[in-house]
Amino acid sequence: MGLIPQTFIDELIARADIVEVIGSRVQLKKAGREFKACCPFHNEKSASFWVSPEKQFYHCFGCGAHGTVLRFLMEHDHMAFPEAVEELATRLGLEVPHEGSNAPGGPRRVDEPLYDVMGRVMRFYVDTLARDERAQQYVARRGLDRETVEKFGIGYAPNSWNEVLRRFGGNDDARRVLADLGLIIERERGQIRDGERHYDRFRDRIMFPIRDSRGRIIAFGGRILDQGEPKYLNSPETLLFHKGRELYGLYEARRSRSNLKRLLIVEGYMDAVRLHQYGINYAVATLGTATTPEHLKRIFRIVSEVVFAFDGDRAGRAAAWRALQHALPEARQGREIRFLFLPDGHDPDSLVGEEGAEAFERRLDATLPLSEYLIRELSEQSDLTHADGRARFSESARPLWSKLPEGVYRELMLARIAEVVGIAPQRLQELWAAGNPGLVAAPAPPQPKRVPVRNVSGGRGSLVRQAVLRLVSYPAIALEVSDEERAALDACEEPGIELLRELIDNLRTHPAQNSAQVIERWSGRPGGDSLEKLLQREQIVADAVAAAGELRAALGKLADLVVARRLEALEEKSRSTRLEPEELLEFQRLMLYRVPRDARGG
Repeated sequence: MGLIPQTFIDELIARADIVEVIGSRVQLKKAGREFKACCPFHNEKSASFWVSPEKQFYHCFGCGAHGTVLRFLMEHDHMAFPEAVEELATRLGLEVPHEGSNAPGGPRRVDEPLYDVMGRVMRFYVDTLARDERAQQYVARRGLDRETVEKFGIGYAPNSWNEVLRRFGGNDDARRVLADLGLIIERERGQIRDGERHYDRFRDRIMFPIRDSRGRIIAFGGRILDQGEPKYLNSPETLLFHKGRELYGLYEARRSRSNLKRLLIVEGYMDAVRLHQYGINYAVATLGTATTPEHLKRIFRIVSEVVFAFDGDRAGRAAAWRALQHALPEARQGREIRFLFLPDGHDPDSLVGEEGAEAFERRLDATLPLSEYLIRELSEQSDLTHADGRARFSESARPLWSKLPEGVYRELMLARIAEVVGIAPQRLQELWAAGNPGLVAAPAPPQPKRVPVRNVSGGRGSLVRQAVLRLVSYPAIALEVSDEERAALDACEEPGIELLRELIDNLRTHPAQNSAQVIERWSGRPGGDSLEKLLQREQIVADAVAAAGELRAALGKLADLVVARRLEALEEKSRSTRLEPEELLEFQRLMLYRVPRDARGG
């Protein structure tokens, strides 16, 4: 899908009530013109979390958390930016547009009717389970109670070739939708039965609906009741469903805990469901595939600790090693990646049922960190009692270590490997680099230059900060800046002036109604962090009228500084050489400009 237009994000911010959104998740108390609460992002006894309805901005003076209503949804509800936009749009009854989504040859638009079809099919499966005694007996035999079945929307696909097709595929358009959603399959030529070209994908299976971040059904996983292959059957890749990105049970985990700290990654639907039933409601499952880099990027946007749980058999160890290799590029300081190996003959489903939640969670406290798991596995492949074995260990470790991102964790991992090999870390890296020059750390890419508003303090530079603060606080006053006032800033070289010019240009072309809109526009751009820091300060301007006056005064003084600096440059030149005719005219013009300003104390 295309990008979400900035104009729509502006509209969301303008129409949303940050107090209402945060107040539905945190107990707020009125405090003057603002609201306060104990911060939801760190433990505290006294309220240091403030929400400003005027700025549409929140800030914690304890831990420093701050942002707009979209940032709050991302941080508190662990959403990616597009998910937060979708959530807020749904709350306001708006549909999220996407640039280019309807362009010829461009990405197809995901329409709500597709989700509606998936929801209706899920309810059909749920109703079928409630009426089928054999399916109910299977669910009971697997130890699932009614509350868990309802929580996950578990159902049953009847043992029929065309029940879904018959109920939901009444015409060509409807059948096309069912096929696009992977619910029916087109028969091969020569296999058409009774004139029907399609048949149901899922037959005689316990159905596990797979939800997106908003709880909408995007796919199904089906488990055969008796013997048969495949044991588990998933929806194919569709317009709604991309297997390598989704995690089963993530929606339920986020609803169960508002402040997730850890995710437990298991392999099967039933594993995740049973763990939730026992109160371990931070369990999620991959969808019949190995954990992908996309899974891990999504996971680490939500939590900082991940535990992989695998069976203790050979297949489980192989799956764990694949997970480790995919996890290496995401391993860095501030994150924990750990591995749990279960007793032979057990998976999470059977083990939690046998020993209970408390004993199972004790196992999580004794898991193996990624670093030690890597060392253990490589050590088992080499005899470390002699030089040959340690050299082999080093060569096995080299390509794995190279996948780690630059940072403290990478250096610590190098030291740990060097300890096993028995040489200094720096020497080990030199030897690796000599054997493979690609391992020499490349210089870090240049970072975008940030406008140093935060370094402006006192004197001339404070004029820029004053102007920026007033624009962020009352963005509508940018419309009162004249073309002459704006043009005078082009020759200004004060610290932070680039950000001030960009703000004025942007807000004159695309007016904003409140501070939060400005912050969202500058999110991720040079100067964005500086704007947020300025907005965290106490409001020092009483109203928009006063802010407009102070902005124009600051702009006037900045224009004076430009004139003064140019005059100084011309005077300095005149001391050593004669001014050119055009320079002399410029000098006279600037002096005339300066006289009336000085006369009124400007």
